Amino acid sequence: MGLMTLLKRQKPVHLVAIAVGIGLLALAAGPVAAMAADPVRKTPDNFAYDIKDGKRVPKAGNRVTNPDGSWREERQDGDCVIVREKTASGEYRETRSC
Repeated sequence: MGLMTLLKRQKPVHLVAIAVGIGLLALAAGPVAAMAADPVRKTPDNFAYDIKDGKRVPKAGNRVTNPDGSWREERQDGDCVIVREKTASGEYRETRSC
């Protein structure tokens, strides 16, 4: 017995119930398909940036910039603390203490 034969034998009330059921399934599947199509991307912890709106954005670190152009930044990387410093003359230093 085919699907068309089965549908022809049903009363119109049953056909409406079947159509409503199929419609509800389609509505429920819409958000699920949208979530599967756009997964949330998380960068690994050892990366120095996050991805937001498809662009790389530096992770938040507590950078302090001085008026002379020098800066110092501390960032937590697991059990270690990374201190990045740049002097006004352009010297760059990165120290890691675990």
